[in-house]
Parts: sequence; C-alpha cells; structure tokens
Amino acid sequence: MSGLGLPPSLGDLEAMAERALTSIPAELKRHLGRVVIRVVEFPDAETEDEMGLESPFDILGLYRGVALPRQSVMDPRAEPELIFLYRRPILDYWCETGEPLYAVVRHVLIHEIGHHFGFSDEDMERIEREA
Repeated sequence: MSGLGLPPSLGDLEAMAERALTSIPAELKRHLGRVVIRVVEFPDAETEDEMGLESPFDILGLYRGVALPRQSVMDPRAEPELIFLYRRPILDYWCETGEPLYAVVRHVLIHEIGHHFGFSDEDMERIEREA
C-alpha cells in the first residue's frame, strides 16, 4: 500500500489483482488464456457512453472480449481479452462499504473473469464462495 496516508495507487491495486488471481480455482485459471488485467483510474468516455453510465463511479470493472462460449476456432482473435479494474470507483466503493480493499478487488476480478466464461451472476457468486 502507498505510504504516508496516500490512497492505494494503480500499482497497489494491480498487485492485489495479481494476488487475487492466484486464488482463482485452477480449473478456471487453466482456461483464462490471454486475458490481460488492466487497472486504470476510470472508464473512458466511450465505455461510459456504451454502458449508459450516469457517472464514471457507476462501474467497478469491465470485461472486454468475446466470452469463451461464443468464441470459435474459425474466428481467431488477434486482440487479447481484457479485464479492466477501475481504481477510483473501487476506492469509492471500498470507503462506502468498509469492506477490506483486497476483498473488493478480488470480488470485481472474479465477477469480470466470470463474464469471460459466460457465467451467470449466480455462477459467479458460487465460484467466489468456493474460492
């Protein structure tokens, strides 16, 4: 964590996301493939418009790519699948809820990984409880 009472940095959240990734069940990690995790301050304007957000604080993370059930070997993708974690909205949520920051980062990461697999919210909740 950042020193001197500063809020956690992008690097701090990246380190938490990497640590959280190690806690993902092996059967899921094996199928993650080329998923890249990026921690950025906020969603970009295009994402805000696309998602119909009233505020950039309305989204904690986002999966960008084609979910595994929809992928085809006949349609190879040159671009990696991306999971964005939005630092400022995550920190805002963390302050509002009082949950441990690592738990928030892990929850958002698991939720977005679930979208990669095409899982329902119920599936993701079960996976998170079991992990």
